[in-house]
Amino acid sequence: MRVKKLLTVIALLLFIVVVGFFIITFMEPEYAYIPSKEKVMSKENRMMTGAFDIWGEMISKEEAEKQLKTPKGRAYLSAENGAVKIDNKLLNLGRETFYKETFGNEVFLTDVLGIVNGPITVANMAKAIVALKGKGTTNLQVELAEAVKIGDKTFKKGDKIDTGIDVPKGVYAPLGMPVKYSEGKIKVGISCAACHATVHPKTLEVMDGVTNPDLNTGLILALATNSAAYFPHSEIKSIKNYLKDLDRKVVTTNGKKEPLPDPKKLEAAVDQVFIKWPRGNFDSSIDMKSNPTQIPDAFTLGDHPYSWSGAAMAGPFKGLTVFSNNVHAQNSDALAQAPVSQALFGIDPEVYIGTILQNAADQKYRYDPKRGEKPSVFFAKIDPTPGVPGINQMEKPPSFPKITLVAPDGLHVSSPGHKVNEQNNAVAGWQLTLEPPTPRKKVNKEMVTEGRRVFAKAGCITCHAGNYLTNNKVISAKVIGTEPTRAGAFKKTEKIFGESTIYSLDTPVPVAKNAKVLKVPTKQLDPEQIKLAWAKGDSPGGYKVPSLIGLYWSAPYLHDGGVAVGKSLKQAGLPETMLKGISADPHNSLLALIDRNIRQKVIKTNQSSEDLNVVRITGKGHEFWVDSGSGFSKDEQKALIEYLLSLNSVSQN
Repeated sequence: MRVKKLLTVIALLLFIVVVGFFIITFMEPEYAYIPSKEKVMSKENRMMTGAFDIWGEMISKEEAEKQLKTPKGRAYLSAENGAVKIDNKLLNLGRETFYKETFGNEVFLTDVLGIVNGPITVANMAKAIVALKGKGTTNLQVELAEAVKIGDKTFKKGDKIDTGIDVPKGVYAPLGMPVKYSEGKIKVGISCAACHATVHPKTLEVMDGVTNPDLNTGLILALATNSAAYFPHSEIKSIKNYLKDLDRKVVTTNGKKEPLPDPKKLEAAVDQVFIKWPRGNFDSSIDMKSNPTQIPDAFTLGDHPYSWSGAAMAGPFKGLTVFSNNVHAQNSDALAQAPVSQALFGIDPEVYIGTILQNAADQKYRYDPKRGEKPSVFFAKIDPTPGVPGINQMEKPPSFPKITLVAPDGLHVSSPGHKVNEQNNAVAGWQLTLEPPTPRKKVNKEMVTEGRRVFAKAGCITCHAGNYLTNNKVISAKVIGTEPTRAGAFKKTEKIFGESTIYSLDTPVPVAKNAKVLKVPTKQLDPEQIKLAWAKGDSPGGYKVPSLIGLYWSAPYLHDGGVAVGKSLKQAGLPETMLKGISADPHNSLLALIDRNIRQKVIKTNQSSEDLNVVRITGKGHEFWVDSGSGFSKDEQKALIEYLLSLNSVSQN
């Protein structure tokens, strides 16, 4: 009997092993932490449920119900006409997409870029999370698996580095970093939540929409084994400056032969730039210049146009869908820009693909020019998403390969089984429901009232007007006075700019050849604003006037995050705060924003850092002072700041 029981147990264990092996091998399991709403501090306001968005115009639930009673109204509010129905199904998909969806970027990040194939490993990340014992953290400290030297900085094996990755309390998984078992190994991707959600520094509860202020993206990228794959986001004037072995040539699109840059030289140059990015900053532009910006929050209601320069202004939700698309269509898959690499970077597409893949982390994705085949031919053999540029799950819009107001990246991310742009629309719609968490601080109502008066008296209301405290305008970089490089990041796209068209919003993915094409209305947009946002012609480019909702959670300030002050006014500038792992205090940082004397200290400290000079972070600009030089007292300054820090919903302004 005992033998029979033993055999039964062995058989059961074998069955579990076989089933587990089958699941792992053929079903490619994946996991992403999605917090229950009860465990999230941010608030959702779903008052728009039942409404429709039609090219950025909101049709209320009541008006929609009237429209839907007539054939003409039903046609107007149809997906075939570009209308997006805002219902719980859409909003729930948006929340799920925000936390879970990678659009397959784990392949580029793990197999090409190699973010967990070098000093940072999956095993050591897991070890660090387990060591927390469920307590959570705002900054996962990961032990390095190997030694590495980047420029004059040496990292030893066993050193613990600050990643800025968040782990919520009671959770054994990083926030916004889904993992997937595929091709015999664990792959790590990113979702929106990695950058645009965080945990409260004291309670370690999740806060939707709040920027992860210490996410150390620059260091994480620099420690990747093939960060050179991300070279368009770095300070690389020309890859020809990194030639060494001239025999490593590829056949270009016009039949000529050109050498690839030396992978080690290029890697070293890219790493030395990425490691200089301050925590909480990321370079989302592909202009071969290092101009990282502060990661924006996701409190987007009324905050159009979107992106720091305001380039996302057309299409559903006043351009928010376009902005939501940007991360996965461009920022997590550099291969996607191959068709336009000649126009944007002066690099032949074959050289561009070869440069990215020549040192890929996984051997399967590594291109060897000695094989004699074109990089594009090699890539076609291993491409997990054939038919579209890059590796991520994307679709080519009708305008491809042109850049347009609704496709600044030239592509749209969409997963098979969904409709075109459905997930982007869902994330955009859901973001519009988000309100910042209420700060756990006492509010002096009298001081807030006085601060509102000072706000108007100082003229702040001229630009930061209306319910959302923005006039929704793009201001010239020359007028605003901030570092101008990022404002002109889109200038070269003018060469390949086209008409704004998309597929009908009911089009299934993958897109059929006869899919209906829609022209996106753009005539309502101000041509001068487009010119500024995209730095067209002789325009220097510009920066949008942001909403002030949620300022308590978004320090440091300005687009470059350069206005940072700690709990003490002596901690002025990034070298005294974020670069030391010290959080920027919202009150003192706002004081530096409006007081010219304190700002000068901030700027001077920033200028003293060679690293910040390289990545163009200054803290300059927005010289609209509310200080003694402008006739305001310290009490008025305090009142103004109290008012600004109280703005956590539209009703509070």
